[in-house]
Amino acid sequence: MQYHLKTYRIIVICLMFTMFLTGCANKSLEPASEEPVGPTGDQTIVDEWKTIVPPQVPELKSVTVDAKTTALLILDMQTAICKNPRTIASISKINQLLSVARGRGIFIVYSLTSAGKPSDIVPELVPDSNDPIVKASVDKFYNTDLNKILHEHGIKTVIITGTAANGAVLHTATGAALRGYQVVIPVEGMSAAEPYAEQYTAWHMLHSPGTRNKVTLTKGNMMGF
Repeated sequence: MQYHLKTYRIIVICLMFTMFLTGCANKSLEPASEEPVGPTGDQTIVDEWKTIVPPQVPELKSVTVDAKTTALLILDMQTAICKNPRTIASISKINQLLSVARGRGIFIVYSLTSAGKPSDIVPELVPDSNDPIVKASVDKFYNTDLNKILHEHGIKTVIITGTAANGAVLHTATGAALRGYQVVIPVEGMSAAEPYAEQYTAWHMLHSPGTRNKVTLTKGNMMGF
């Protein structure tokens, strides 16, 4: 009798241990929670900075524009500003686009910073005598005749190039989108001193509520006229 009782106890203990191990295994197989992890306590986005995963690379798209209703905007390409390697590298890209645009009869508009002069524009991108030039801070629509000029020429689409990506390009593109223009940004034609500024601008253009349905990111060789 004692032998059977002892055997029974051993069997029960083994069963309980097996159930315990099975429960642990099942728990380890449960999918991790998909709820986003946010700041806790006194944490801010600055505290989380190094843990942020960059968004997916945006898709550049082919685009065809109507030459009669499209304007090319060349923003703040002044010799005093175009000194960093990224901006210098963009000059030849903008020049190529400018040559094509002139050949297609596309309307060209330049901008300068508030203190800039037409003679400050880099030699490779010198405007023609009849190209309008507006002067403003980062938003080239603010306190200028840019919107009036574009309307007078029947413009519905603007191709925006220039520097800085996170300054004149971002704010003027936003201003154009909010005014109902379609915006095309050839990414090799916008520049900033730091790559992150260009990256952020590209992301902002496609995701900001003011621009996301009005902006196309592309490259010069993906554009048709």
